[in-house]
Amino acid sequence: MGPGVVVTGLTLGALAVVSLLAFQANGAQDRAGGARPTTAATSTGPAASATPSASATPTAPALPVSSGSGTRVVYSVSTHYVWLVDPKKNPQVTAAFQVAPGSVEPTPGSYSVYSRTPSGTGTDGRQIEHVVRFAQQNGVVFGFSSALDGTTPTPDPKTRTGGIRSGRADGQLLWDFAPNGTKVVVIP
Repeated sequence: MGPGVVVTGLTLGALAVVSLLAFQANGAQDRAGGARPTTAATSTGPAASATPSASATPTAPALPVSSGSGTRVVYSVSTHYVWLVDPKKNPQVTAAFQVAPGSVEPTPGSYSVYSRTPSGTGTDGRQIEHVVRFAQQNGVVFGFSSALDGTTPTPDPKTRTGGIRSGRADGQLLWDFAPNGTKVVVIP
């Protein structure tokens, strides 16, 4: 094997690696800079009256002042909104959307994402994806997820669940934004 064959082989290998890296970088840019989901109201029931939607008109309330600092996920117990905040970006709120709470709410405070699961079964028996867990209190695990069927059902009050449901597009954004260790601030 001559030096020309070796150089050709190395060049082809380098081109393949550069192409792969360019493809991956392009996908990451699309996820980070994609649509900013908001909420569209529906009339399917009191607790499930908001169905998150990536195509709705922006109606999210402003990020509360008392939401902490740094890169974080902010969850409001009273409004059931989630804000994804990255102070290095302009605007700092990269997404905001309404969610459906579980039957139990987490105590306001600062937490960190400690566990993530790509898919599974929720306590309501529905298939879920993008599970991002951030707290455990009194035997209840709190985390964000989205149902594969896109629903945000009213939780059964007899079942203690801390699953906070979003629509699928919003769940994907939260999943991409919040790896393990990401700060989650729960506000009243």
